Amino acid sequence: MPVRLTVTELVRNFAEYINRVVYRRESFVLLRGNKPVAELKPLPSGLLLGELPGLLDSLPHLQPDEALALATDLEAAREELGRREVDDPWES
Repeated sequence: MPVRLTVTELVRNFAEYINRVVYRRESFVLLRGNKPVAELKPLPSGLLLGELPGLLDSLPHLQPDEALALATDLEAAREELGRREVDDPWES
């Protein structure tokens, strides 16, 4: 829930509140005359899900022989992990 803050308090300590938004991801509802007039909040970071296909298309693609080598390596790693015993870090 955003903290309620007067515009006057914001202006007096502007850098502090901007830092709280940037580094702590806090939000503030700004009040003028005890009435909410604006909100100060962090902008969303990252990409939208709709941008994912374009991002994936921009990545380098594996050649067929590289893809086969990767699949072989992954299968070997899975088999190796399946053969290992699970270590219990709490075991004395």
